[in-house]
Amino acid sequence: MLLIRSVIFDILMYSTMLVMGVVLSPAAIWSRSGAYWVMNSYCRVIFWYLKVICNLKVEFRGTAPTGNVIVCSKHMSFLDVLMVHYALPRAKFIMKNELKWAPVIGLYALRVGAAPVTRSKKGGAIKQMVDNVESGKKTEAGQVTIFPQGSRILPGAKARYKVGAGVLYERFGLDCVPAATNTGVFWARRSPYRKPGTAVFEFLEPIPAGLPMKEFLAKLEDVVEENSNRLMVEAGFDFGKSGSE
Repeated sequence: MLLIRSVIFDILMYSTMLVMGVVLSPAAIWSRSGAYWVMNSYCRVIFWYLKVICNLKVEFRGTAPTGNVIVCSKHMSFLDVLMVHYALPRAKFIMKNELKWAPVIGLYALRVGAAPVTRSKKGGAIKQMVDNVESGKKTEAGQVTIFPQGSRILPGAKARYKVGAGVLYERFGLDCVPAATNTGVFWARRSPYRKPGTAVFEFLEPIPAGLPMKEFLAKLEDVVEENSNRLMVEAGFDFGKSGSE
């Protein structure tokens, strides 16, 4: 039954994305605020689907930043993308370059000033990321959002924190707001299941600007991992059975 509910949810999620994305595209084309309105409306619909179909609720904790900051979040699921976007007034994601060609997603991501990065460029990807963020900052302030591990991580898995978050922190001299989540416990990478429970996205205490990059990255990793692990344990995740520790 869980699989059937999950499949129904997925069908509705993608079909709604297509319908809303196309029908409401004039609002996005008209203004950036219109694009944010469409995207936030979509998030609300998806959260409702999750609650009604999968008995999966979403919960936000902490204080979402509203000014110019860098947000560095744990990334375990498409759900945390929706949650962080919904919580922030002007989120600007660092995203894979391939996503700019994705139907609907690419149009809206570029419209709100997301910064595409080609990972295969290695060192060139850092310059591309900084250039794209600088270009976006010229048009509108916002919350530059990056997943410092670079991709979705399974609950309990280990993956190093990449230098990109440190480069943005050092280059732009902004405070960083770390964020923790347990979304992967309920909606894991490549899993067909959307499990019941409460998915939490928590904004943590800001890390002030001005720290040396190495110190910043170490502090960021400690606080995000510690609090994400705490949220996963609260959700019933057993690290002993994950094979990761």
